[in-house]
Amino acid sequence: MTFDVFVDGSANLPKNLLNGIKVLPCDYLLNGQPRTYSGDIDSFDYHAYYEGLKNGDKIKTSLLNTALFLDYFTPIVEKERDIIYISMSSGISGTYNAAVAAAKEIMEEYEGSFVHIVDSMGCGFGNGILALKAAKLSSDGVDAREAARIVDEAVPHACQYFTVDDLNFLKNTGRVSGVTASIGTILNIKPILFGDKTGHIISCGKVRGRKNAITALAAKYRDKRMAGDDNIVCISHGDCIDEANELANLVKEINPKAEITICQHEPFSGAHVGPGMLAVFFWGKER
Repeated sequence: MTFDVFVDGSANLPKNLLNGIKVLPCDYLLNGQPRTYSGDIDSFDYHAYYEGLKNGDKIKTSLLNTALFLDYFTPIVEKERDIIYISMSSGISGTYNAAVAAAKEIMEEYEGSFVHIVDSMGCGFGNGILALKAAKLSSDGVDAREAARIVDEAVPHACQYFTVDDLNFLKNTGRVSGVTASIGTILNIKPILFGDKTGHIISCGKVRGRKNAITALAAKYRDKRMAGDDNIVCISHGDCIDEANELANLVKEINPKAEITICQHEPFSGAHVGPGMLAVFFWGKER
């Protein structure tokens, strides 16, 4: 690889996709007790985690701080290696700004070094598919500055659409009002949400019932997907594997060549979307 690619645990990448991508840990509190998620999604007990959320467990997440980035980035730069880090959206976390501060400090101290921070404007596999692109560019011998330009330009095409089963988790993080959550729960309204071009989570539709929500996610893939050779599709779920498989089948009907990865949704952002979250990520014409 011509440069090193970093993500953090929110990128949701299973081991079989990492291919040399380095993963930074994410810290959170579970009922007031500190926990560290290393980014090993394959070993994450998602059933216990999401069952805990259903039963009232309280999760508090925090941004990755500048000191952590310095600890991980500095040894790489000292080996005269360049770095591209794919950050979770600046619209939902201060992590991006902390990483930018670390990159600035390192490049001022180490003359000629290059540390680039990509604002993914997303989270979960929204980070992950951008990291996969960066890692492919590195393995193909593209230099870090050119790769950074290419990945930055790819951000608006990293599509991410999702639905949630319980609007109260979004209410608790300020994404919807209490009144909206109450009415939505009573009427069985399921929102279709996405990460917009500014990196904020907004609604782009609502349907009644879970089946219709799954169909709506597949329709977003059908309408937005980018024609071409890149058939990567990632689906993440908050302990609802059967529905994830149902969504995958609908995607396959739309594009039989789709290369689908299904994975439990990581705990760091999973606390904000809750059990039953279901998402599809892919390369699209636009968000």
